[in-house]
Amino acid sequence: MENNYLCPKCQGQLKIKKSIVFSAKTPSGEKGLIFLSPKIGDYHVTKHPEFKIKEGEHTELFCPICHENLEAKSLNKNLAKIILKDKKGVKHDILFSEIVGEKCTYIIYKNRVDSFGNDSDHYINFFGEGSEF
Repeated sequence: MENNYLCPKCQGQLKIKKSIVFSAKTPSGEKGLIFLSPKIGDYHVTKHPEFKIKEGEHTELFCPICHENLEAKSLNKNLAKIILKDKKGVKHDILFSEIVGEKCTYIIYKNRVDSFGNDSDHYINFFGEGSEF
């Protein structure tokens, strides 16, 4: 069994083959699909060439199944939240930046937060003091 990625609202499967799929909307209102790598720390994005996203811009991400906004409202408006269901069936929150080009991802475990990416220090204070709960 491999890791699965779920919508926190509808629990729908977001991973298809080797990508996690989201619907996205730019500040100018342009909409499209974005495919992200399921490998934590890999920030490769696949999208249609005509779907223009700009470096530094906040792009909203939505579940392509239930269409709910994935913004992690309780922590920071720049972070999206999905669920990682690991190989043992245990669920963990995954948070990552919705700012185009910003490289930061967090895995929330029961008593700690693991951070990944060059920009991960931007939001670590939203998880409490340090990376331990």
